Amino acid sequence: MYIGQPLDRGYSVAKKVREKALDTRSARDKLKVSGKPYYRSIGPGLHLGYRKGKDARRWVVRMYAGAGQYVVETIGHADDVADADGKEILDYWQAQDKARATRDERGDVKPGRYTLRQAIVDYVKHMDGRATQQQTAERLAAYVPADLLDQDLAKITAEELTAWHKAIAKSLPRARSGEGEPQNHRQVDLDDGEVLRRRKVSANRVLAQLRAAMNFAFRAGKVPSDAAWKRVRPFHGVAQARVRYLTVPECQRLLNVCDGDLRSLVRAALETGCRYQELARLAVEDFNPDVGTVHVRMSKTGKPRHVVLTPDGHAFFADLGAGRAGSELMMGRAWRQSEQQRPMLRACSRAKIVPPISFHGLRHTWASLSVMGGVPLMVVAKNLGHADTRMVEKHYGHLAPSYIADAIRQHAPRFGKVPSKVKAIR
Repeated sequence: MYIGQPLDRGYSVAKKVREKALDTRSARDKLKVSGKPYYRSIGPGLHLGYRKGKDARRWVVRMYAGAGQYVVETIGHADDVADADGKEILDYWQAQDKARATRDERGDVKPGRYTLRQAIVDYVKHMDGRATQQQTAERLAAYVPADLLDQDLAKITAEELTAWHKAIAKSLPRARSGEGEPQNHRQVDLDDGEVLRRRKVSANRVLAQLRAAMNFAFRAGKVPSDAAWKRVRPFHGVAQARVRYLTVPECQRLLNVCDGDLRSLVRAALETGCRYQELARLAVEDFNPDVGTVHVRMSKTGKPRHVVLTPDGHAFFADLGAGRAGSELMMGRAWRQSEQQRPMLRACSRAKIVPPISFHGLRHTWASLSVMGGVPLMVVAKNLGHADTRMVEKHYGHLAPSYIADAIRQHAPRFGKVPSKVKAIR
């Protein structure tokens, strides 16, 4: 978005260029939060930009580098909150001077080669402390080929990204491989509609993570435009699979066949709706018997939360942590990544749960049974760690008690049982 005169109009450069939308705090306060800077041309091929994020407010300089390319650099913080010091915190006029000085220091500006590989490395570092950091790094390393990784990010086209995205959906799913061994793949029928839907979901997930890395590079001023990856569209209508959940009798059967530490892990998931890694990291001291909550210190989003327990859940965690040191792992031992998958399959087989449910399905089970029991969607969302009810409404909203459903079942016309000679075989 631009304010003022467009680029390269050939006008003479004024020492001080005024701009009513940027030159005072009160004026900048009226601007909307945006990922793109508000630019003001202050000379041929030179723009001063103001980036207004949710938290940070920064000045950037954009310098024309020839061949239709630009170099963007952050030059300081805006004096929106703290007073300007002329060094780190700049007012509008100081930012103009700093922009010109930066241009003069660079001389003939040449755009640096910033590869997609560098963008991913920088983004993963930025995720420091988030629960999905390692997963993101591993997934992008597995699915983004070297010919894309080593390209200049500014020169990658939408067509290249689209072809790569579609290729993932047509590839066999990856399977666990030994260190140093060739990558194994699960043999599936890619002509099967449900298999293809799942592959498209996986492709969308990888695309979203790669797009996040590229957007981070754009916001950091490493590339002049994000137009290429904005044009890449994910597969639509593929993430609408029916949520799989267990009934209470099925939960009881599953618990009865689980052995030792797995039983504690499964019961904890059913009582809290927590994710596998959240439970694996729980310490005994994270259970608060006074208020009946479990403190999840590290969630998928990086935000901690307190999960409220039922009386049964309170009693379970109280027994599990009784007589143990607060620093001990609540689940009895360290559970490694994906270690729960095979024991869950064996337990489902023994409990005659067909088709078998994944460990993450226990989170769906807690949410589904809670919604059907009348727990408000916002309460379910908060216990699950969602910022609002959108995800809960998407997956579980149809299970909630409904005025419309109750009214139809009570007042809609009924025509009696349709006679039939067919008898059900029990």
